Amino acid sequence: MAAEQHDDTVTPSDAEVNLAIHRPHTARMYDYFLDGTTNFPADREAAGHALAVFPQAPFAARANRAFMHRATRALARSGITQFLDIGTGIPTSPNLHEIAQRTEPRARIVYADNDPIVLTHAQALLHSSPEGRTAYVQADVREPEALLEAVRATGVLDFTRPIALSLVALLHFVPEGAHEIAETLRNAMTVRGSALVMSHFTPDYAPQDAARMERVYRDNGNPVRARDHDEFSRFFTGWDLLDPGITSTPRWRPEPDAERISDAQASCLAAVAVRP
Repeated sequence: MAAEQHDDTVTPSDAEVNLAIHRPHTARMYDYFLDGTTNFPADREAAGHALAVFPQAPFAARANRAFMHRATRALARSGITQFLDIGTGIPTSPNLHEIAQRTEPRARIVYADNDPIVLTHAQALLHSSPEGRTAYVQADVREPEALLEAVRATGVLDFTRPIALSLVALLHFVPEGAHEIAETLRNAMTVRGSALVMSHFTPDYAPQDAARMERVYRDNGNPVRARDHDEFSRFFTGWDLLDPGITSTPRWRPEPDAERISDAQASCLAAVAVRP
């Protein structure tokens, strides 16, 4: 197909793939919360421990996913045609490029993740519209300079034009240095009108549940840090928040037929901001 001529990826033959399925991984646990099938016994066991202390985790996962869809759609309608999605996770249709290209068929998207199982499923992220283009890079957000170098090497995104950076349900998995990482990534989006889309686990709505979740994830080797409103707002320093500002994921521009999820069930803050 013509679309396939515009798709790029790092294939399993380009990089060593070690799935480490004996250890739980946050992306595969998230897939389990979304009723996906790309998860293994270690992931399901860890997810079960999380559900024991935070049974609303599936609601939180769905609220995050729906927020990503709405934010992507809003930015595509505003004229943004380039997206960088870091922490992509297991492909679950509709993916970001499908949402963006329904509004703007010319949209170009680069996905980045460090989970090798996402790499093995990357082809699902590469069915671009004929007018657009997609790519996937294997990279770790904790090494933002290397990640950006890999993104630039794809040639898919033009850094002299606005880019929407998506960090949805990601930086709570970076207990230390998350603000510095976000700043490095934001600083690469130098063009006015570039956007930052973020959601983040928070203790603001259910503090005891959040503390228990932090403990469960730490015990399974995937430390999590919930951040409150003030800490979350620092990710957007110097950028202009779009309405409705910082709110819970289900309250960011909800659609009339949206699933009703409470702030406590979501336990995530969300916002979209643009570079002035």
